[in-house]
Amino acid sequence: MKAIFNLFDFSQKVNYKTEVLAGLTVAMALIPEAVAFALIAGLSPLTGLYAAFMMGFITSIFGGRPGMISGATGAVAVVIVALAKTHGVEYIFATVILAGVIQMLAGVLRLGKFIRLVPHPVMFGFVNGLAVIIFMSQLVQFKAPDATGALHWMTGNQLYLMLGLVALTILIIWGLPKLTKAVPSSLAAILVVSAIVIGFNVDTKTVGDIASIKGGFPPFHIPSVPFTFETLFIIFPYAGIVAGVGLIESLLTLNLLDEITETRGNGNRECIAQGSANFLSGLFSGMGGCAMIGQSLINVSSGARARLSGIVASVMFLVFIMFGSSLIEKVPMAALTGVMIMVAIGTFEWASFKMIGRMPRHDVFVGILVAGVTILLHNLALAVLIGVVISALVFAWENAKRIRAKRYVDEAGIKHYEIYGPLFFGSVTAFNEKFDVPNDPGEIIVDFKESKVVDMSAIEAVNRLTERYKKAGKKLHLRHLSEDCKKLLKNAEDVIEVNIIEDPHYKVATDKISMG
Repeated sequence: MKAIFNLFDFSQKVNYKTEVLAGLTVAMALIPEAVAFALIAGLSPLTGLYAAFMMGFITSIFGGRPGMISGATGAVAVVIVALAKTHGVEYIFATVILAGVIQMLAGVLRLGKFIRLVPHPVMFGFVNGLAVIIFMSQLVQFKAPDATGALHWMTGNQLYLMLGLVALTILIIWGLPKLTKAVPSSLAAILVVSAIVIGFNVDTKTVGDIASIKGGFPPFHIPSVPFTFETLFIIFPYAGIVAGVGLIESLLTLNLLDEITETRGNGNRECIAQGSANFLSGLFSGMGGCAMIGQSLINVSSGARARLSGIVASVMFLVFIMFGSSLIEKVPMAALTGVMIMVAIGTFEWASFKMIGRMPRHDVFVGILVAGVTILLHNLALAVLIGVVISALVFAWENAKRIRAKRYVDEAGIKHYEIYGPLFFGSVTAFNEKFDVPNDPGEIIVDFKESKVVDMSAIEAVNRLTERYKKAGKKLHLRHLSEDCKKLLKNAEDVIEVNIIEDPHYKVATDKISMG
C-alpha cells in the first residue's frame, strides 16, 4: 500500500501534468502492440488487451522500477503459440498463472540480483537487436490486403500517403521539443496526425483495420482445465520458459531505464510484481506478458519518472476498451508507426559503433552476436544467455592465462613457489606445469598470498600436487591461504598438510578485487 500512498506524496516532486500526458501517449501506443501479439499467439485481440491492462496496472503500482511499462509482449506470444494451437486458450490461462507463481518465487528467493551478471557488451547487443526488431516490426504497416486477404506492399498513392504521414509524425517528434516541452512530442504527433486524417477523411490504415478493441472489464475466469499432474506436465515447460523470458526481458529493461534516469530500481521487487501481474492476468482472461522496452522508452522520453504515468496508461487503456473504442479505432496506424520508429532510433546504442577498434575484440564479437541472435530468432532470453555464456568462457580463458609462479630457494634450502592469479578449473593445467617435482629439494612452500583457491578443480589440483610430492618423499606446505580458501580445503586435510607459516589473516589481492 505504501507504493499507492507515494503517488500523492508531494515530497517526491511528481510532475502530475507530465505523468498524465505521458500515460496517455503510452496507452495509445500499447493498443496495436497488444492486438498484434495476441494475433501472433493465435488468440483473440481482447486476450492481449486484457493482459496489457492487468500487467501494466499491477507492475506500475508494485513494480521495482517507476516509469517502466509492462504489457502483452511478443516474447511471451512466441512461447505460447504452440500450446495455443494444440490445447487452446484455457491452457494458456493456466500456463500464465503458473508462470506468475514461478516469477514470484524468484523474487522471494532474491534471484533478481543475478541480472548483474549480464556484461555490458551483452546489454549493447540486446538493446541494438531489440531496436532493429522494433523497426522491422513496423514494416508490416506498409502492407495492405488484396482481394483475397493476402498482404502485399503498398504501391502508388497509398504508399506515398502512408510515408508522408509517418514522416510528419517523425518530424513532429523530432522538432517539437526544440520549441516547447510542455506536451510530450509523441502525444502531440499522434493527435496532430489523427486530426488531419479524421478531419480531412483521409483513406489510410487505422487501428480499427487491425481488429476491434471494443470490450468490457476483464472477466474473472478460473481456467477450465483438469487439475491433474498430466495438466501440470503439459503446462510446466511453457510456464518455465514464459517466467524466464519475462524476467530476463523485464530486468534488462529495468537496467536500461536505470542508466537513462540515473536511478536504481529493485530487481527482486520487480520479479514479485511481474509474477503477481501474470498470476492475475491468467485469472482475468489475459495472455500474460512482461516489461515492454519500446513503451517504457516512450514513457521515460516523455518525461515520466514516477508510478503515476504507468497507472494512467493502464487505466486509460481500459477506458479506451470499454468506452472509447470507436474513437481510438480511428487513430491512423501511420502515427503509431512513426512513434515506434523514433523509439527504435532512440533505443539503438549508436555509441556501440565506437567500440569497434577500441574495445577488446571478444567484447565487440559478443555484442554483434547477441544483436544477431535477437534479430534472427526474436528470442531475447536465448540471445542474452548465449552472450553471458560466451563472455564467461572468454573471462575464464583470459584468467587462466594469468596464473604465474615466482620460484626461489631460501638460505635454509627450502624452495618457494609464489603463485600469482586465481587457481580455478581453467588454470589448473598451467598451475601443474609450474612445479619441478623430481628436481625440487626435500621441503617446498607454495605461497598463495597473491592467489586464491577458487573451486573443486583447484582443490583437486592441489591434492594431486601434494600426492606427487608425497610419492617423491618430499614435504609440501601451503602458505598465506585466506579463510575461504581454507574452508574449501577442509575436506582435503587428510591429503594436504595445511601449514600456515605466517599470520593467516592476510588481505589476499584477489579478495580485494572480488569485494569491489
